[in-house]
Parts: sequence; structure tokens; C-alpha cells
Amino acid sequence: MSDGRDALRRVMRETRTTQSGLARMSGVHQPSISGFLSGRVDMSDDMLDRLLSCLGYQLEVVRRPVRPELTRSSERSWRLHRQLSTHLTRDSFDEWMPVIERNLGRLSGSVQGQPHERNLERWRELVSQGDLPRIRRVMTGLDTDSIEMREVSPLGGILSQEERREALAA
Repeated sequence: MSDGRDALRRVMRETRTTQSGLARMSGVHQPSISGFLSGRVDMSDDMLDRLLSCLGYQLEVVRRPVRPELTRSSERSWRLHRQLSTHLTRDSFDEWMPVIERNLGRLSGSVQGQPHERNLERWRELVSQGDLPRIRRVMTGLDTDSIEMREVSPLGGILSQEERREALAA
């Protein structure tokens, strides 16, 4: 949260407030403030708002949906995995297990280099643990990590051709 650190640092400079002064006003120990400013300690939005309010400022957090720019391949993979995620339950996962294990074996013989080898190992861990929430997050996430994980997904061959067409046409 470097934006928060930067904002706090800027406001402290504008108001000519030292860490010790802010500590006295806020009741937050000076070493904690130092940790926030240096990035050694994470600072929540609530804590940042609390510190800023002591300096006569409020925290404004702007949240807005942003459509990421995906490559054609990444978007296709995301659409297919998102469709598959609508079927993900404990029972369906157990039914898919033979296909997943076969795909993991096939991918093991063909995947080379990083991050693919590391991500394939992470898939093995998620599958062996049966961690459905994390699997669902990888299936539907638009972060770089999820996109890279889907590049070596063992979930191919589970959707019907009809569902594949529908997902890709959407």
C-alpha cells in the first residue's frame, strides 16, 4: 500500500508534523508510524484514515470496476474456466478427478520452464488438497497469477463442446 504511505508522508510534510507529534495526537506508537512509513508494517485503510484525521484530512478510497486488457488467448481461457467454475462442486470435482489426473500427467511431460513448472506443481497441490475456493479463484481470476496458472490448467476436456461454444461466443 505504497499509495497510503505516500499520502501519509505528503500530509505530514504539508502539516509539518513529525512522527513523534503524530504519535502523540493519534495514540499510535511512533515505531508503528515509522513502520507504516517505511513499508515494514502494513497499514489498513482504517489506520490511514485515523492518522490522516489527526492531521485534518480524510481518506477517500475510490473503487471502480476496470476491465483488464487480456490477450485473445487469455480471454478465451478465462471464459472457458469461468464456464467450468459454474459446475464446480465437491461432487463434480470428484467426478472430474480422473480427467484432471490424466491431464496433470500429460502436462508433466510437456511443460518446460518457469513459471509453467512451478504453476503445474501448484495445480497438483490445489488438486491434492481439494481446495475448491482457491481452485475457483484461479479459474475466474484476472490477476497475472491466475492467468499464468490457467496456461497449464489440468481442467481441459471437461466442458462439453456445446458449453465451450457458448462460453466463447459470449
